[in-house]
Amino acid sequence: RTQRLAGLAAWALGAILLAVYLAPHGHRPLLAGAAVVGLGLAAAGALLFRRWPFVLPFVVLACVPARIHVTVGTTEANLLVPLYAVAAAAALLLAWELVQGDTRARELGPVAWPLAAFVAWSGLSILWTDDVRQGSIDLLFFYLPFGLLAFVLARLEWRRLLALGLLVELAAMAIVFAAIGIYQYETREVFWNPKLLVSNAYAPFYRVNSVFWDPSIYGRFLVVAILACLVAVLFGPDRRVLIGGTTAIAAIWAGLYFSYSQSSFAALTAGVVLAAIFAWGRRGVALAVIAALVVTAGALAVPNVRHDVFGSGAGSKSSTSGRGKLVRKGLNIAVHHPVGGVGIGGFKHAYAELTNLRDREPNAAASHTTPVTVAAETGVPGFVLYVWLLVAALGLAFRRFARDVPGLAALTFGLIVAAVGVHSLFYNAFFEDPFAWGLLALAALAARESGRRSRPSGRERGAPEP
Repeated sequence: RTQRLAGLAAWALGAILLAVYLAPHGHRPLLAGAAVVGLGLAAAGALLFRRWPFVLPFVVLACVPARIHVTVGTTEANLLVPLYAVAAAAALLLAWELVQGDTRARELGPVAWPLAAFVAWSGLSILWTDDVRQGSIDLLFFYLPFGLLAFVLARLEWRRLLALGLLVELAAMAIVFAAIGIYQYETREVFWNPKLLVSNAYAPFYRVNSVFWDPSIYGRFLVVAILACLVAVLFGPDRRVLIGGTTAIAAIWAGLYFSYSQSSFAALTAGVVLAAIFAWGRRGVALAVIAALVVTAGALAVPNVRHDVFGSGAGSKSSTSGRGKLVRKGLNIAVHHPVGGVGIGGFKHAYAELTNLRDREPNAAASHTTPVTVAAETGVPGFVLYVWLLVAALGLAFRRFARDVPGLAALTFGLIVAAVGVHSLFYNAFFEDPFAWGLLALAALAARESGRRSRPSGRERGAPEP
C-alpha cells in the first residue's frame, strides 16, 4: 500500500512537470486556473465513483469519442479532455482507497508486469529522445492517464450487468455514429476536419468521419462495436439477442463502409476470423488458413503491393501512400539504435535525419505502424515488452474460454484487443487509443471472475463439511 501511494504521488508529480513543460509561457496563469477548476470537478467525480463504482466504465466509454479541439498559443490539438477529467477523478479515488487501507494487489493479473515495465521503459526513454516535446505529449496525454484508468478499471467488482450494459451502450453509440456517417455521405458534409474535405475533393470516393476527426478512428470504433455484437450473435442463447445483434451489425457495417478505412476492414477481418475459430473449432481454423492464403496471394498479385513489401518495381505508385517506405526506414532506425531506440516521440526526427528531409517535422515522416514505431523509439527492450504485453493480454482473454457471461466477455475483450492490434499495423494509434488500455483492464476483470467460477468448491475438492 505504501509503495502504491508513492507510485501514485510520482505519477501526479510527473504529470505536473510534463504539463508545466508543455504549457506556453503566456498562458500558464490561465491554464493553472483551469487546472484548479478541473481538480474540483475531479474531486466531485471521485465522490461519484466512490459511491457508485460501476458507473466508471460507462462514463469512460461515453468519453472515448469526445475529442475537443484545443488551441493554446500556436499549438492546436484534438484532446480527450473529458477522459482526462475522468482519469483525474480515478486518481483521487485510488488515493482515497489506499489511504483508507486498501491492500489489493495484481489486479491486472499477468498483464501487470509487462504493462508496468513497458510504461516505465517508455518513460525513461524521454531522457535520450531527440524530440522531448512529442515524447512529453505521448506520456502526458496517453501513457499516464490511460495507464492509471486501466489500473482503476481492473479493481472493479465483476457484475453481469456491467458486461451487458457496456454492450448495449457500445452498440447504441455505434449505431448513432454510423447514422451520422451515412448522413455525411449523402449530404457531402464532413465535420471538424478541413483536411478531409480537401482530400475528398480529389479522391475517387468520399470518406466520412462522423463525430471523429479521422475516418480511420471512426472505422475502428465501429469495428469494436461489430465484434462485440458478433460474440453475442454467435454465442447468445436467446433468439432476441440473435435478431437484435444481427440488426445492429448490419446498421453499423453500413456506416463503416463509407469510412473507406482499409485498416479498419483489416482489423474487422482479423476479429471475425478469430471469432469463427472459437465458435466452430477446427472448421474455424481451416477458414482462417484459407482466408489468409487467399488474401496474401491476392495482395502479392498486385504490383504496387509487391513494391511496398519488397521494395521492387521502382517508379510504380505506392498502393499504401508510401507506408511501405516508412516501415523499411523505421526498421533501419531500429537496427541503428537497438539498445534504447531514439526515445519516445523521436521517430519523426530520426526519420527526417535518415532520409535527409529538410523539415525536422515533415508530415511524410509520421509513422503508421505501431510495432515499428515501438522498435524505433524504444529499441529491442521496448519491442520485447510490447510483444510480451500483447501475448499476456490475449492469453489472459482466451485461455479460459467458456460460454458463460464472464467467459464470453473475456473473449470479446480479447477479440477487440487483437483487432485494435491489427489496426495499429496500418495506423499508429495503439497506445493513443483508450480502448486498448481499457480492454486490458476489463479482460483482466472478466478473466478473474471466470477463473473464480472454474475453481472447484471446497465440497468438490473433498473438503470436510463445514
